[in-house]
Amino acid sequence: MKNARQSEILNIIQDVEVETQEQLLEQLRIRGYNATQATISRDIKELRLVKELSGRGGYRYTLSDRKNSTGVDLRLRNIFKEGVTSVEVAQNIVVVRTMPGLASAACSALDNMQIPNMVGSLAGDDTGILIMRDNASAQLFEAEVHTLLK
Repeated sequence: MKNARQSEILNIIQDVEVETQEQLLEQLRIRGYNATQATISRDIKELRLVKELSGRGGYRYTLSDRKNSTGVDLRLRNIFKEGVTSVEVAQNIVVVRTMPGLASAACSALDNMQIPNMVGSLAGDDTGILIMRDNASAQLFEAEVHTLLK
């Protein structure tokens, strides 16, 4: 059901200028899909949809032109090689230790990379925490980072 709904969302945004989640919900209902606003919000995030300026001066949902990655791209690689000293997992939280003054930059970069299952981050001077949706996501992210740090 989820895959079919998300596929239909992609069809909708190609055919119709959808500006709001409410409009997207209505288009789904017309096509026989019942969903909640929370479900649509998750779908938008998972599909990496973004709003762009439409030809009529409003905004519309479209696919992000960012490359699809497993959560690690070139910017993340550079930040981690240059400034991260260690990464450790505590259940669904990833603790990232950096050189002094770099935790905020590292967390900000991570927040903007649309890492799957990352809820958010919090940074201090030399320590940042990433809150992942579940323990498995935290373990997977830690493994990716350890590969980068080698």
